[in-house]
Amino acid sequence: MAQRQQSIQNAVQEYGKRLLRFIRSRVKNDEDAEDILQDVWYQLSSIIETEPIVQLSSWLYRVSKNRIVDKNRKKTPQSLADFAYEDEEGEMVYPEALLLDSTDPAAELEKEFVRESLFAALSELPEKQRDVFVWNELEDQTLQEIADKTGESIKTIISRKRYAVAYLRERLQNIYKEY
Repeated sequence: MAQRQQSIQNAVQEYGKRLLRFIRSRVKNDEDAEDILQDVWYQLSSIIETEPIVQLSSWLYRVSKNRIVDKNRKKTPQSLADFAYEDEEGEMVYPEALLLDSTDPAAELEKEFVRESLFAALSELPEKQRDVFVWNELEDQTLQEIADKTGESIKTIISRKRYAVAYLRERLQNIYKEY
C-alpha cells in the first residue's frame, strides 16, 4: 500500500505540471483541464492496484488524450456568456450583434435563428480555429495578441482564422442570402 501511494506521488511530482500543460492546450478552460487531470490521476490510482504500467509517461498521455476526446464528444450547449469578455473597467461586454434589442417578434425569432446557426457552426469548427475566430471577431483581440497568448506563429493564427472564415461562409451561406 505504501509503495503504491509512493508511486502515485512520484508520478504526480514528475508528470503533473507537464501533463496539465498538455491537457490545458487542448481544452477550453482551466477547470476542464483540472477535471481531466484529476480523472487521469484517479484512473492511475485504480489501475496501479491491478496491473503494472510499463511506460508510465506514454500511459498518462494516452489516458489524457482519451479523456480530452471524451470531453469533446459531449455536446455541451454554448451560452452567450462564452462570448463575453471583460473590458478595462471590469464589466462584462457582449458583441453587439448578439444583443440587438427588438420589439418585433418576427425579427426576434430571426435573430435567435441567426444566433443559434452561428453558434452551431462555430461548435463544428476545430477548437483552435474556433478559438482564434471568437477571440478575434467577438472579443476584438488582434491576431498578434492571439499569437502571443497561444505561443503560435502569427502565420498559423492567420491560417486558422482564414479556415474558420471560409467554413463559416460556406456553412452560413443560405442564411446570409435569406437575411
